[in-house]
Amino acid sequence: MSLFQGMNASVSALTANRLMMDTISANLANAESTRSTYVNGAWQPYKRKMLELTPRSGNSFDNMLQMAVGNVYNSNGGELGVRVTAIREDNTPFKRMYDPSHPDADADGYVLMPNVDPMKEFVDLIAASRAYEANVTAFNASKSMMMKALEIR
Repeated sequence: MSLFQGMNASVSALTANRLMMDTISANLANAESTRSTYVNGAWQPYKRKMLELTPRSGNSFDNMLQMAVGNVYNSNGGELGVRVTAIREDNTPFKRMYDPSHPDADADGYVLMPNVDPMKEFVDLIAASRAYEANVTAFNASKSMMMKALEIR
């Protein structure tokens, strides 16, 4: 295991968590946007965006544990961490809200609202920010261990 593998894994997670927080912020900013995309001659509400994360190595937890113990060697060059593979739109149905005075209301007075639930987004934002903080702590611990190793005589 390389000296910098732990730091590289933390950096990839920091990057992914930052993108996740940016995506959640965009979802919250557009939680009331009824005109996001123009499809087939009509405006569609904003669709919630979600990140798809995968491990860089593609290995299972058991394989990673065996590599850490030293029973198995990493065959992919030692690249650890996470990777954002896609930013996908959530295909849950839009919310219908009765507001006949709204400019986007249909003939029955209903408006299609985005499928963004602010409470869920705030929970996801808290989880992403705590994961970010945990990875900063892990990165700093790795850095501290390297600095202490340099002090050994």
